[in-house]
Amino acid sequence: MHIQPYLFFEGRCEEAMTFYEEVLGAERVAMMRFSDSPEPLPPGAIPAGAEANVMHACLKIGDSVVMMSDGYCAKAARLEGVALSLTVAAPAEAERRFAALSAGGEVRMPLGPTFFSPAFGMVADRFGVAWMINAQPEG
Repeated sequence: MHIQPYLFFEGRCEEAMTFYEEVLGAERVAMMRFSDSPEPLPPGAIPAGAEANVMHACLKIGDSVVMMSDGYCAKAARLEGVALSLTVAAPAEAERRFAALSAGGEVRMPLGPTFFSPAFGMVADRFGVAWMINAQPEG
């Protein structure tokens, strides 16, 4: 059994995929547009003109898989009440990832040492996805 996050970007999915490929080294495993559906979409499933948007996609980030879509293509993604936790090996890597994810986003807790990590911080990226960056304790 696996639990995998499924994120809805409401029209910005492909942009988000490219961003995560660049800043996290994510690997694009799959991507299907609404226009690629082997079956007709139900009437009103997406707005007119959204056929080229992403119906389903899958990224591999490290050993994890994150699935994503443009959802209903409403241009108003609300990614609230959840965060993705990214654990890295060392504080220097935490600093790089934190800086990259925070570009154009919002720092919610600056990266710094805590009682449980030599480098921990929280950020919402430019798409509104909340991230907790955590360097593994040394030793």
